[in-house]
Amino acid sequence: MGIQLERTNEERGWLKRSSSVSLEEVNNSVKIPKKAGTWRKFLAFVGPGSLVAVGYVDPGNWATSIAGGARFGYTLLSVILISNLMAILLQALSAKLGVVTGRDLAQATRDATGKKTAFCLWILSELAIIATDLAEVIGSAIALNLLFGIPLLIGILITTLDVVLLLLLQQKGFRIIESIVIVLMTTIFAVFAYEVIISKPEVSSLLSGYIPKPEIVTNPQMLFISLGILGATVMPHNLYLHSSIVQTRQYKRNREGKREALKFSLWDSALSLTVAFLINSAILILGAAAFHGSGVDVSEIEAAYEMLSPTLGVGIASTLFAVALLASGQNSTITGTLSGQIVMEGFMNLRIRPWLRRLITRLLAVIPAFIVTWIAGSRGTGELLLWSQVILSLQLPFAVVPLVVFTSDKKKMGEFANKMWVKVLAWLCTAVIIVLNVFLVGYIIVTGHDLG
Repeated sequence: MGIQLERTNEERGWLKRSSSVSLEEVNNSVKIPKKAGTWRKFLAFVGPGSLVAVGYVDPGNWATSIAGGARFGYTLLSVILISNLMAILLQALSAKLGVVTGRDLAQATRDATGKKTAFCLWILSELAIIATDLAEVIGSAIALNLLFGIPLLIGILITTLDVVLLLLLQQKGFRIIESIVIVLMTTIFAVFAYEVIISKPEVSSLLSGYIPKPEIVTNPQMLFISLGILGATVMPHNLYLHSSIVQTRQYKRNREGKREALKFSLWDSALSLTVAFLINSAILILGAAAFHGSGVDVSEIEAAYEMLSPTLGVGIASTLFAVALLASGQNSTITGTLSGQIVMEGFMNLRIRPWLRRLITRLLAVIPAFIVTWIAGSRGTGELLLWSQVILSLQLPFAVVPLVVFTSDKKKMGEFANKMWVKVLAWLCTAVIIVLNVFLVGYIIVTGHDLG
């Protein structure tokens, strides 16, 4: 039996088969109604897309989007639109890999390359996840400071309690985690919808902002803000995450079951990423409507918070902004810690107690954030947030390229392999993301300062 399995793996392009399923404690745990209509089945599949969408509205994106709106009005809305379309495609490929092969992206990479390469990629993935966690730690600490006056250092220490919260939630079932994430995403969406309404943007100028303009490329400052928006949109940990959590559903692991799972997973992720797109658009629209042409510098989140209520003339505007920031930080914490478990188990086939794994990841993010804040204060946290995005940018090609290669391979995917038009689009997106990230990282390293 073992010989036959090995031969089958080789024929399908795998060197070996991972010994365990992805996120074993929740894999195949969410029931799908067998005799139900399309709507009820779709609702059963809703959830993984929301966890993925969280990464697209994390605190790391906020300052760049607000600054882009404040400096250039609605012009960069087209960059958000293009970034979101790329994200929908890549997340669909990630879900396809998980459903068709029964492997998450980390497992698939290990099974296709071997232990040595997998170890190197695991180290890079861990750095990316620590960088992601770092952004959430800083974002949550800033929100606690703005809302309750809690010093940044104390706020950073408080965020370590998220580990305990996540463990308690996961013991209640994966659906509970998904539900809480959806509630928090809805909160963020509602806050920004309200703030956009009270900011009274110019609708015609707003809509024209979704049409790409040549000045985005010809204006250096505008180009680098655009790179920041695009570079922070598709995050590597989201690709590992989606390929794993899509397997939590109890779909039939045959041709018909996989086809149905792929359809509903695409609907789920497209819907959730559309909500993320609306939130990101709203952040930039708010920056444009409230601050464009005012001469106010809102390059940092704290500055936007302080100026929002006076500028809009609505006292609660700044408070709601901070509430949304806190919700964003808590949301992203959940997905970041899950991603850490997925890459460790996938790349290294190493299982340790979930609470220990999450505590290690969180401490690796908390310690540098604490030290930098202690030494340099809030200015230091802003710089640290910037460099966390650089690390994410460097890691991205090591996740995107294997994903496109695997899902385009007929040996691995069979009849579900990417069609030619999907391959072309996927490789085009990959090339654009890599080139722009290289420019972004090079600019930050050479200049040593923010994107403006």
